[in-house]
Amino acid sequence: MSYKRFDEQDIVVSAESVTTPVWSGNTTTLSTFFTSSTQVGGTSADYYYDIYQTASTGTSARVQFSVAYGDKHGSGSLYYNTSVAGKTPSSTIYGQYRNLVLGDEESDFTFGTDTSEHFYVIAIDRARYKEKLLPGSFTLEMKQSGSGEHLSLTDNSNIISTTTFTDAGRVYDLITGSLGSLSAGKKNDNGYTDGSGSYGKLLPDIGVILLNGKALDASVTAGGLNLGINRAANTASLNNRKLYNVLDFSGSFRIQSEETITSNFVFVRARNSEFNYSTNPSLITGSGELRHNVMINTPQAFVTSVGLYNDNNDLLAVAKLSRPLMKDFTKESLVRIKLDY
Repeated sequence: MSYKRFDEQDIVVSAESVTTPVWSGNTTTLSTFFTSSTQVGGTSADYYYDIYQTASTGTSARVQFSVAYGDKHGSGSLYYNTSVAGKTPSSTIYGQYRNLVLGDEESDFTFGTDTSEHFYVIAIDRARYKEKLLPGSFTLEMKQSGSGEHLSLTDNSNIISTTTFTDAGRVYDLITGSLGSLSAGKKNDNGYTDGSGSYGKLLPDIGVILLNGKALDASVTAGGLNLGINRAANTASLNNRKLYNVLDFSGSFRIQSEETITSNFVFVRARNSEFNYSTNPSLITGSGELRHNVMINTPQAFVTSVGLYNDNNDLLAVAKLSRPLMKDFTKESLVRIKLDY
């Protein structure tokens, strides 16, 4: 076996951003939404609904995202203990995302210029995206059954000059529009609702979308869908299902993921005087002589793989060539190895 130490210029690091569809089957837009009767009928439905791209009993069914409802005061859910008011699944969801996004237990969520005490959460399944969501690729279209009212939301990443950060990474406001572009002809030039602030937040680094409950439940004239969210205390209001219903009724959900792939390019250079002799022990006689005289002055070797070792001669990686590469004193070779991580 022949060894050669790499020079500094033999190793190059490169980073490339790769964009891919989020949904199963490399689908960019999800337009069918299914729940699981088993999950919805269980206790976990008090906290969230899992949404599938096809019937949950199908062999190809995979969870695409989950829908949850959070309320600061625990409204819309039954008390865990009737002796402790306000402690419900909806208050747990609110507290969970307050800690995750805002980083403390005291702050309130502000959407645009308005504070809302309740919101919906769309948490995209971790298996659907590799590193983060791609801002500007988000469009969520919802339609209220019977009213004919349609609401299309996107993020404002394409129209702002400064990105805001929270404990959960980057955050963008949700506005009326599609694929990062503001809809024309809306009541407010900033794409927000009348009096209710923005429609929510996109947190691409954790795969979460928060929808302002106050804005969604506003009247149609104020730019909402009038979901009929029930915030009564100690009441099983099934608020999760109310968002699912507007998605299931002619809704669509488009978003893509973004991943930064870092690659090491290793250039293995074999000069004309190097790697011409095989180190296979079968070519050497018991007395240490070459079995074939032709290998003395006109040797030939066939390179089939390249091993990468550390200074302790520990094998770290092996690169296999697609076909043997012939090497002799009249040839020089250059093998480029790409390591992605």
